[in-house]
Amino acid sequence: MPSNEQRRAAAKRKLERRLERQAEQARRRRTYALAGGTLAVVVVAAAVVATLLIANHEHHNRTASAKSGTSATTTPAQPAAPGVPPLPSFTPSANLGANCQYPPSPDPASKPVNPPRSGKVPTDPAQVSVSMATDQGNIGLLLDNAKSPCTVNSFVSLAQQKFFDDTQCHRLTTSPTLNVLQCGDPKGDGTGGPGYQFANEYPSDQYKPEDPALHEPVMYPRGTLAMANAGPNTNGSQFFMVYKDSQLPPEYTVFGKIQDDGLATLDKIAKGGVEGGGQDGPPVTKVTIKSVRLD
Repeated sequence: MPSNEQRRAAAKRKLERRLERQAEQARRRRTYALAGGTLAVVVVAAAVVATLLIANHEHHNRTASAKSGTSATTTPAQPAAPGVPPLPSFTPSANLGANCQYPPSPDPASKPVNPPRSGKVPTDPAQVSVSMATDQGNIGLLLDNAKSPCTVNSFVSLAQQKFFDDTQCHRLTTSPTLNVLQCGDPKGDGTGGPGYQFANEYPSDQYKPEDPALHEPVMYPRGTLAMANAGPNTNGSQFFMVYKDSQLPPEYTVFGKIQDDGLATLDKIAKGGVEGGGQDGPPVTKVTIKSVRLD
């Protein structure tokens, strides 16, 4: 019987092979890849994948930042399933939000939009409340500006420019290890984006680039709001919402959580399943985002 160490090594090798295949697909098709457990989800053009939110009972230990005058937050990791570690604790870097950049992406914008302001962005307020109205119900979001300010800056900019209005959530996953609804593509087929891209933030920034743990699954909990991508630092407009605990490498930026009303809406959508009866594809219950507005 293989030891725990052998099982972990085999799982790591399997994950590495999957990531290599996804990277090759991304180069050929400029897709945004979503890896979770035994399921590989291919998306396209502007941030794809799912992110789980910080749990309801997350505790924030705030300390004053002498240099910036903003509040710094250290968040303890949350319990995860046996054998799968939780998202890492958050420790803010000295340059958090100091130089947000949004260079052009390989593909043009699928809907007219201006890039967000670049350079230094505020990390205060720590959270930004947003209402996402869909034809299936409201999805309240709480954006985590204290952890992922460059991502929140982009999302808010797109929302204010009505980039998400009248767009479809094009992908639902229902596998044992990956359960997300993916949205944010004006084309509605997973190939659209805003014409720019930007760097990963939490939880990727909690690891050194050469750390093997960056490519090993962690638990993105139910209620997580995260960015999809086609590799490191290729975030765009596509995002995913986690409606059940999901396993992904910590390479997808978590930038908020889903409120209770939103989770109820997601549960209703997920209950309808995927077209064709599979575990990955367009949801049977069609979802159109009518508007995304700051509260």
